[in-house]
Amino acid sequence: MLETTLEKMADKILALDEASLTSLWEKYKLKMEKFEPTKEWERSVIIFFIINSVRVKNHIFNERILQAQHTKPVDTPPKGKPPLKLVK
Repeated sequence: MLETTLEKMADKILALDEASLTSLWEKYKLKMEKFEPTKEWERSVIIFFIINSVRVKNHIFNERILQAQHTKPVDTPPKGKPPLKLVK
């Protein structure tokens, strides 16, 4: 049950827009830095790290996509004459 709950939370977080989350980063960073022994402070810490998690995930994802694009052989026709097909 715990795993299912975490997976549902992850799905909801993945549906959020990174740009919108990033706009909230500074707000929750400041709340987190101003320690108060309250549930609100605890929530701010969790939100701050959720935002960072999405940013890191997207950064890693984009890096891997770029790496994959650079390592794939590109299907370009040889220079010179274009490839011809035999037609009967």
